[in-house]
Amino acid sequence: MTVKDPSRLDDHYSRQARQAGYPARSVYKLEEMDRKYHLFKPGQRVLDLGCAPGSWSLYAAKKVGSGGRVLGLDLKLPALKGGLQPPQLVFQVTDLLAVPLDTAHTARTEGPFDLVLSDLAPATSGRKEVDQARSLALVQAALAWAEALLRAGGHFVYKFFQSPESEAFSRALKEKFNKVELLKPKATRSRSREIFGIGLGFNPVKSSQYFREGL
Repeated sequence: MTVKDPSRLDDHYSRQARQAGYPARSVYKLEEMDRKYHLFKPGQRVLDLGCAPGSWSLYAAKKVGSGGRVLGLDLKLPALKGGLQPPQLVFQVTDLLAVPLDTAHTARTEGPFDLVLSDLAPATSGRKEVDQARSLALVQAALAWAEALLRAGGHFVYKFFQSPESEAFSRALKEKFNKVELLKPKATRSRSREIFGIGLGFNPVKSSQYFREGL
């Protein structure tokens, strides 16, 4: 049996992303999760937290179509090449850890959302415990945004560095969603410590949020 070289696998996904017009290979992680869980439907409203460089937002915009809406938030605006950004995709500079949810532009004008995506990742220090703690702080912030802005029955996709604390976080999500599953998409680099979680069927009765179904 021939063993594939992980570096060549990485090159394959990066090359494929460029050829398809996506800024980064991360789009294939979302695509795999979408195939498995059927996350997107035409006309949905999607919030993408930590959207730069824009691959997830662009994929989401294509899936929801012209009748949908995708809002991408990050500390800097993605620089999509000319002609790639469809009209249903909007980017906004936002510090997700600093902006109060009850006064955020998204909370006032854009929600509720059918799907919240979080590809947030910390600046790594090389120290495992520090990086895990930073990742956990980001995914906790992402959950706060999801709880505030998700429609009842909506879904939450999140990334984190695996640790005992992050596993407890995922277990706690089962109190807020009908189903929670973890996975490591094939497009994830072999040396990466990241894991993805999917929260399906948000239950606002068990969570504090600013929106309710039908409002």
